[in-house]
Amino acid sequence: MEFWLPIIYMAAMGLALLIYVILDGYDLGVGMLIPLADEREKDVMIASIGPFWDANETWIVLGVGILLIAFPTAHGIVLSHLYLPVTFMLMGLILRGVAFDLRVKAGDHRRRLWNNAFFAGSLIASVSQGWMLGAYITGLSTTVAGLLFPLLIALTLPALYLLLGSGWLIMKTEGDLQARSLDWARAAVLPMGVGLLLVSVATPLVSPAIAGKWFSLPNFLYLAPIPLITAGSYLAILRVLARDLRPGRAEWHLFGLTVLICVTASLGLAYSLFPDVIIGRMTIWEASASVNALLFTLVGVAMTLPMIIGYTVIVYRIFHGKAGELRYD
Repeated sequence: MEFWLPIIYMAAMGLALLIYVILDGYDLGVGMLIPLADEREKDVMIASIGPFWDANETWIVLGVGILLIAFPTAHGIVLSHLYLPVTFMLMGLILRGVAFDLRVKAGDHRRRLWNNAFFAGSLIASVSQGWMLGAYITGLSTTVAGLLFPLLIALTLPALYLLLGSGWLIMKTEGDLQARSLDWARAAVLPMGVGLLLVSVATPLVSPAIAGKWFSLPNFLYLAPIPLITAGSYLAILRVLARDLRPGRAEWHLFGLTVLICVTASLGLAYSLFPDVIIGRMTIWEASASVNALLFTLVGVAMTLPMIIGYTVIVYRIFHGKAGELRYD
């Protein structure tokens, strides 16, 4: 149990953060697209994420909670190094929450202010998360490369969220807004692709440990499907965006392919990190809590994770279909 418990917790934390990137990623993307729409379209865009956006943030709470419970030493080191971006992320998420309600309840004369606040909160949270991810991959390094790489991720992650948000709107809306969402996706796909390529090249350069894992034989051959599937998914996205939108099943293709890229990128990152919880500094076994503590909290994790997954599935099932006009009555 001493060997397997940290692995179980690390897997649960990774799953929670992957689901967060996908689910909260699309609604952050929708928030960043708000300024490009007219007033009626803004309401429909907000309505498309209304039943989901608050619950989507549950996953990051679960992920950070597992980090605190299972790897308390690493939790202290990571959050102390990332204090500023974490603070900015929380401020952005709080601003989004306030703006979501006040954009309507504060009156029409204040709506533009709160629309801009919703956009700003979405952008701040997205950039902050990108910086945090980049800093984490470099092992919380404070070198020049350790500062430039987080900046690169901070610029890349919002582009991914914009593509997720556009794909979500294509599934959830109709007519002119759906057509505009396709145009927004076409504008976001190139920056996302360039950023993804640069990140793929830069990651082994800033981390010799990651380079050694990927570019040694036979690991290189075993891992080849990950970049190949990622590249194939990106080319498929380009093909989808080159066609006119067709109603029905084709509406989910963009979103599904972008989710597939998120999954393959997460698998590659998980392989790159394991068994370290902080690259080059601490393994999951060195950072883990005692076996008794892990066994005690495992019951709670084993209950909480399926409950959140079940609740998420039920909510998305209940509110499936096209979004309608936004109402607060």
